[in-house]
Amino acid sequence: MKFRSDFIFGGATAAYQCEGSTSDYGKGKNEWDVFLEEQGRFKADPASDFYHQYPVDLKLCHDFGVNGIRISIAWTRIFPDGQGKVNPEGVEFYHKLFKECHRQGVEPFVTLHHFDTPAEFYKDGDFMNPKTIDAFVEYAKFCFEEYKEDVTYWFTFNEIWAVATNKYIEGTFPYGVKYDIAGAVQLMHNMMVAHAKAVVAYKEAEYKGKIGIVHAMESKYPYNEAAPEDIKAAKNEDVLNNQFLLDATFLGEYQKETMEIIQRLVSLNGGDFCAKPDEIEVLKKAAKYNDYLGINYYQSRFVQAYDGESDIFHNGTGEKGTSKFRLKGVGERMEKEGIPKTDWDWLIYPEGLYDLIMRIKEDYPNYKAIYITENGMGYKDDFVDGTIDDAPRIDYIKKHMEWILRSICAGANVKGYFVWSLMDMFSWTNGYNKRYGLFYVDYETQKRYPKESAYWYRKVSKTKEL
Repeated sequence: MKFRSDFIFGGATAAYQCEGSTSDYGKGKNEWDVFLEEQGRFKADPASDFYHQYPVDLKLCHDFGVNGIRISIAWTRIFPDGQGKVNPEGVEFYHKLFKECHRQGVEPFVTLHHFDTPAEFYKDGDFMNPKTIDAFVEYAKFCFEEYKEDVTYWFTFNEIWAVATNKYIEGTFPYGVKYDIAGAVQLMHNMMVAHAKAVVAYKEAEYKGKIGIVHAMESKYPYNEAAPEDIKAAKNEDVLNNQFLLDATFLGEYQKETMEIIQRLVSLNGGDFCAKPDEIEVLKKAAKYNDYLGINYYQSRFVQAYDGESDIFHNGTGEKGTSKFRLKGVGERMEKEGIPKTDWDWLIYPEGLYDLIMRIKEDYPNYKAIYITENGMGYKDDFVDGTIDDAPRIDYIKKHMEWILRSICAGANVKGYFVWSLMDMFSWTNGYNKRYGLFYVDYETQKRYPKESAYWYRKVSKTKEL
């Protein structure tokens, strides 16, 4: 079976990870500027210098069959303080960027928020504060109107689960809090309310384009399929990571099972969760408007029961075998014999993507379309004599695309695939030694070099078959 002729073979980027110029051309500070300054570990400048190099990167897209690109708008490049005064230089930058996309025959898929809340809102509670929700909606409405001739495909947020778990459970994102399940749940709900309000605003303005959201999702399996306690642990993780957000997206409310598990998990942390009636009302309104779902998929999890104290260690260096995740009352993530993993301990399990797609098709039949908006392999690429042989990355992408084709055969409406990432970029908790790109970036010279995976991807895009 071949991919359809209109299938998008894309590459994904994110403003803060690739643009550089983090404090130039009128741009204001965001949460990561504050957090990285406090840590003193990494700096996302110049990163891949996409702010200046985008014509080069889009020409590479054109030459290598990449016909779609995920781009995020940096909120503080438009509104340096998050609201109020507009930065004309930032507004014009994205106009020029989108026009170059179209000139090169590359469709832009644009995300409004990719982990980069303005610093002032971050200091004032981020999306825990209703003022941030209101400001986000106003920023979204500005972008919808400003770029209505440039952008057809919008996403509100990138990876609400990743924001919540890394801020409040794993502690690797700003604010760096650990084991606060109640905080994570409340943040997810509030961001979904912001998403819903933006979607309703877009649809009520009757713009000609489409809009959706990107969720980071993982299939969760019991470590021991015959053990009831492991089945329960896998369900706990699934509800936290997947079901809670899918309910909010497609149902506009939380199923009884979802709420029972969420309430139990947050109560273990001394908290509670309550969704207000007016919030549910706007979630329900937006649920019928979502044009598509973006799925970011990298791995699945095998979970066993765990009732001890929470104990998490994040492998941010690529030192294989150092990861640890045990969350009180939820479960413990386990390795599974026969399933390979990356240097960062991410399990390589492409069947899990198929299971996710089919689960959405069956459990949320009002979904309209799916894009795989991120999938790829972090790797310590070796640059040898001007070439980069990244055969493991090719194998990773190929196997995941095979399972996407299987899901299409089974009736799922999957309309595109975006490799994470288009080119090498700054990686939030890993700095620069973890590379994902189809194109190798020499950070000293900012020169781009196609990897073997780029040549392979071009062939697939041209032939529409693996």
